Amino acid sequence: MEYLRPIVYWGYVALRAYLMIIFVTIILSWTPLSNTKFHDFLRKVSSPFLDLFHGWFVISNIDFTPLLGFLLYNLLLQGLETILF
Repeated sequence: MEYLRPIVYWGYVALRAYLMIIFVTIILSWTPLSNTKFHDFLRKVSSPFLDLFHGWFVISNIDFTPLLGFLLYNLLLQGLETILF
């Protein structure tokens, strides 16, 4: 079982990096930088997860569902961290 430890660890690190990509995508979407190629790339990477929540929690013209997705993903990672480490 010791040989699985590095695989599990690096898998967790990859999931944590995806969380940061989601976070940066959300923050950039509220700024003028949302019209850059960098934001387009981040959006393409994070959209498979964030699109699951699109349109669930809209107030006025502001869609708060990316925050809901971010919080859910973070809670899942914290639970996974508790179980694995």
